[in-house]
Amino acid sequence: MERLAGRIMLLAGAKRALLAFLAGALGALALPPFGFFAVLFVSFPLLVWLLDGVSGNPDRAHSYGLRSAFVIGWLFGFGYFVAGLWWLGNALLIEAEDFAWALPLAVLGLPAVLALFYGLATLFVRLLWSDGIGRIAALAAGFGLAEWLRSFVATGFPWNAIGYGAMPIPLMMQSAAPLGLFGVSTLAVLVFSVPALLGTRKGLLPGLALAGLLFGAHLGFGAYMLGQSLPSGEKTLTVRLVQPVIDQARKLENADRIDIFNQHLELSAEPVEEGKPQPDVIVWPETSIPFILTEHPDALARIADVLKDGQVLVSGAVRAEEQGAGQAPRYYNSVYVIDDKGQILSASDKVHLTPFGEYVPYEDVLRRVGFDNLVSLPGGFSAASDRSLLPLPSGVGLYPLICYEIIFPDEIDIPAGEAGAILNLTNDAWFGATPGPYQHFLQARIRAVEAGLPLIRSANNGISAIVDVRGRIISGVALNARGAADATIGLVPVSKWNNADRSINFWLIVLAMVLAALISRMGFIFRTN
Repeated sequence: MERLAGRIMLLAGAKRALLAFLAGALGALALPPFGFFAVLFVSFPLLVWLLDGVSGNPDRAHSYGLRSAFVIGWLFGFGYFVAGLWWLGNALLIEAEDFAWALPLAVLGLPAVLALFYGLATLFVRLLWSDGIGRIAALAAGFGLAEWLRSFVATGFPWNAIGYGAMPIPLMMQSAAPLGLFGVSTLAVLVFSVPALLGTRKGLLPGLALAGLLFGAHLGFGAYMLGQSLPSGEKTLTVRLVQPVIDQARKLENADRIDIFNQHLELSAEPVEEGKPQPDVIVWPETSIPFILTEHPDALARIADVLKDGQVLVSGAVRAEEQGAGQAPRYYNSVYVIDDKGQILSASDKVHLTPFGEYVPYEDVLRRVGFDNLVSLPGGFSAASDRSLLPLPSGVGLYPLICYEIIFPDEIDIPAGEAGAILNLTNDAWFGATPGPYQHFLQARIRAVEAGLPLIRSANNGISAIVDVRGRIISGVALNARGAADATIGLVPVSKWNNADRSINFWLIVLAMVLAALISRMGFIFRTN
């Protein structure tokens, strides 16, 4: 192992660049649908040894070392994001005649931008580099901060954070409740990087002991939480999820709108299994009503005909808001609650819009060079100023997150007792049979664990599921499977931690990593001198 580490440290030029790229690309196998987290025990040691190769004496060729460290981190990130996000290009092929030209921007351009965060992480790490476990702690802090920055810079895109690779199954998801995604990401990089110490031997025993302790605690805490019985409560909700699997090209054509609406009604009206309760709530996916509902009272009447007494429909729809004479209406990506009389009881609008899907950032400049929304509406969608709970007639409140809003940990900030479940409506038909829908679903499950709330998730195509507060699937419909799924869930919040707790724990972890790195760095400098 020492010989291998030495050979990697001595790499230069194209060979070093290629290995950095391949190390990152290999790490993408830890993501869904593969979930092979063990590859990260290879990816991160390779990264550490590559950084060792450009560090050497940390006081020699300082600017060269910083520049080289940044490039290695960027190449690692570029490989990771190209291998993990290539499927985004599928959305541009739905209307290829209009958007195929932008395929390189989605498949290579976005990964190149996201990789900048990992480049900044390794640049930061280079400032604290040493020769023992301290450099592993520095790497963990750098990547933890990079993932945190990715969650909000330029509207944020924390998709495929490293921590998700450490949480492929419910046993390994429970640490997200107290630590949050960024705390898990920080400690995951520490654990995954420790095998690099086999190549230099310095700090090997304490490093292996620490990694073993953290990984054991990760699994042990998961086993403990899964072994706890969920509190029983009087409030339950029986839900039917509808997944119609409408081809995205059809959804964009006006001619098929009546047939699409009928398919949703047919799946909603299917009989329940013998002995099972009737659904209290039927859930349709994001923008599943293919017209402006308030302009079609006949559609509301048809919904009322399908719903049984006491049932309500929760559906994604486009909501139009008139602005007055001579002004174009505003359009919102919304969720409606409709009762068995065909009345719209409440609505909630999407807050965090998808760039280039629902609006064009820097619109005045980018529209001039050909950029447009994938969803064609005059002026695109408007964002709601705040998020409102969706109250059901039973008094239960649903916390609505539309499509990729579910990937942002800080989007869910619910005072105890105010919401009974998270509602996530999406349409992953844009991405076809690729890793995208599986990655999206894992992130939604982690949000349920963090919030301590069950998840109700309906997709036009993708993975529709009802998930309990531990991230376990109760019932669902698989990718590319047309159908409906019924389940009854309890509505008792169980989380002992909130976003503030997770934020504090994350910063304490980062602080501990930085202190360990500084102590190691100072000892290394004095020892070298």
